[in-house]
Parts: sequence; structure tokens; C-alpha cells
Amino acid sequence: MLQNVEGIILRTQDYGETHKIITIFTEDRGKIAVMARGAKKPKSRMAAIAQPFIYGSFLVQIGSGMGAMQQGEPLQSFRAIREDIVKTAYASYIAEMTDKLTDNNKPDPDLFRQLLQVLEWINDGKDADVLRIIYELKMFRRGGFAPAVHQCVNCGNTELPYKFSIPEGGMLCRRCMHLDPDAYVLSDKVIKLLQLFTSIDITRIGNISVKPETKRLLNELLDAYYERYGGYFLKSKKFLSQLDKLQ
Repeated sequence: MLQNVEGIILRTQDYGETHKIITIFTEDRGKIAVMARGAKKPKSRMAAIAQPFIYGSFLVQIGSGMGAMQQGEPLQSFRAIREDIVKTAYASYIAEMTDKLTDNNKPDPDLFRQLLQVLEWINDGKDADVLRIIYELKMFRRGGFAPAVHQCVNCGNTELPYKFSIPEGGMLCRRCMHLDPDAYVLSDKVIKLLQLFTSIDITRIGNISVKPETKRLLNELLDAYYERYGGYFLKSKKFLSQLDKLQ
């Protein structure tokens, strides 16, 4: 059965000498995989559309197994992303994380809208590091391993100050800090920023200005947290980390 689906291409994988397997994240079907026959041929009409990050409308043959892409039309190509290596690195990381932490054929309309907005913001030149942090926290929650940032993970106390503990899985209040002597020391401003990033809707953010040292601290904290609880190796993360060091 032929169906039109709209979605964002998360990943492409070569299949044989001329074909590609395309992973598409859609609003109403969730993540699906389809075969794009001949997409590796330079003159193929599928070659231009079968590219990562493209948001498009695709005509797909749906069956009991893997679907087959018959044709596609880009709705947003995110050209600025694919022409900038730094933007490409952030988009690749966000796309790979989405791919790893979502199940096939499980719709998540809210996450779809968040992902589309993140790519639009990166394409338009907004702070990709801040967008990365916000999106990571949303994916941690969907993956079932989000840190507790609004209260003490041990006793539920909602009063500052806190320290952030990787082993304990979130904030520790003054009475519970002894549980992790190596917990991250965070200022009240950084704690409130982390709480904001956890709850904010990406589609509603404006221009958020964050000091470089604060972004480095949050990235270090979330990298360590994902390494302990994430469970999936992300190839794009290594490249992004290398770019961070160069910058």
C-alpha cells in the first residue's frame, strides 16, 4: 500500500552497490526504515532526497517488512547545516541520539516537533550548544534515565543548595551530600538553569545567553551522566567532542 509520510531523515545506510536504507522519524508513525533503491547512483532521482537531516514528504510502499521509498520531496533541506561542519556535527549527534533512544513504529508527536525545531534553530544560527543540552535532557527522560533536578534524589527536599551526583542520579541536598563526596558543586544559578532546561519546550525558547564556562560545565556533567546511564555508544559524540576542544 502506497502512503505519503512526512518526516526527518535520521540516518542513511548503504545497502549493496546502489541502494540505501533510510531511517525516517515521522510525527504519526514514529521511526520507520525504508529501502531507497538506486539512491547511491549520482543520477538517481532519489540521491538528492536520501540525505540526513532532510525534512521531507515521502511516498512509501508499506508492507509487512521494510517499506520501500518510491519518491520524495524536500520540505526543508537545512542547507545551512550541511554546509557548516560545526552545525553538521551538532545535528548528527542529535539525530543519532534520537535514533538510538526511540523505538521503531512508536509515535511521539511531541518529540518530533522538538527535533524539527532544534534543527531549524541550528540551521538559523542559534546557540547549538544550548540546544544540545536541552535536547539531551529531553532524550534522557524518554530513555527512562533522566536525572532528578527539581528535588533531592534521596530525600525529596526541594530547598537549595544542591550538589549533582552522577552515581546517585541527580541532586543531593545539604543533608544528603555525604552520600557522594565527589558530587559536582553547582551554583544556585546553574542549578536553576539546569531545572529550566529540563522543563522548557524547545519550540517556545527565545535567545538564551549562557556563559561559555557554564556550557562547558553542563556538557561535562551530562556527558558523564550519559556515559553511566545511556547504554548506547554514539559515534557522532566523539567527533562533536573533538570540535568542542578545537573551539
